[in-house]
Amino acid sequence: MQALIDVILPVFLVIGFGYVARWRNLISDTQVDGVMWFTQTFAIPCLLFVAIARLDLGQEFDWRLLVSFYVGAITGFGLGFAGARVLFKRNWEDCVAIGFIALFSNSVLLGLPITERAYGPDALAANYAIIAVHSPFCYAVGITSMELIRNRGGRLRDTARQVLSAMFRNALVIGIALGFVVNLTSMPIPGVVDQALDMMVRAALPAALFGLGGVLYLYRPEGDLRTIGYVVALSLIVHPLLTYGLARAFGLGTEALRSAVVTAAMAPGVNAYVFANLYGRARRVAASSVLIGTLGVIFTGWIWLQVLP
Repeated sequence: MQALIDVILPVFLVIGFGYVARWRNLISDTQVDGVMWFTQTFAIPCLLFVAIARLDLGQEFDWRLLVSFYVGAITGFGLGFAGARVLFKRNWEDCVAIGFIALFSNSVLLGLPITERAYGPDALAANYAIIAVHSPFCYAVGITSMELIRNRGGRLRDTARQVLSAMFRNALVIGIALGFVVNLTSMPIPGVVDQALDMMVRAALPAALFGLGGVLYLYRPEGDLRTIGYVVALSLIVHPLLTYGLARAFGLGTEALRSAVVTAAMAPGVNAYVFANLYGRARRVAASSVLIGTLGVIFTGWIWLQVLP
């Protein structure tokens, strides 16, 4: 219970402040959009850039960590896709969007602050190793699958162009890519720029959590409850269970195990709704899954913190 109070509830209190502020009309939808635009387009890309630029790539990019997490993630995508088609009789495009919801954990807005509060800021290196691959991997899977289905019978070259164009318009992917460039080339960052980046990094997570609360106010669980429950179960139960089992089988170290499982146990991220909205598919399922899954993390996250060493 102490972990719930000390680690998880402070994160959700910040989200709650944003929710109540929007609910009581202290901020408008436009202002919520502005906060999220700032965090998603500028502050969080800066955070990811700094984290990847400073990461010890040789030490932290452990194949056991990445395989444990991403086998669970791609399994969630496959089960989400298949369940949407077989159990809920959705069309093929909806199946991809629903699979993407189960694929995309909220690794930044929930995974980072919960891991940091539970295990300290020095425990985040493995989180950043997962995050470095997360957006590129998930968008590559989702966009490629959607474009292949939408362009059935079309040219593979056109599909590849659509995928690459969508990937490299994403600010998170750009921040990660630039971080790798700086890291791999050992390019020095001028002191004044480094200090400015640190200021942006300190603003990123609190502002993003507050904005997330405002966004969640707009997400109403209406209909599709069986589909939503199925996707949330894949995100909060199946993904972390697979990750935990694989990590233990591979003999992953304690810190990396914690980061992998906590990240896997997070609710679908807001990007799941962004993806669904981009293609106009399964938007209600995506929006409600983000809301219900985020609330569910209060309980499932606490359970995982008790299980982990």
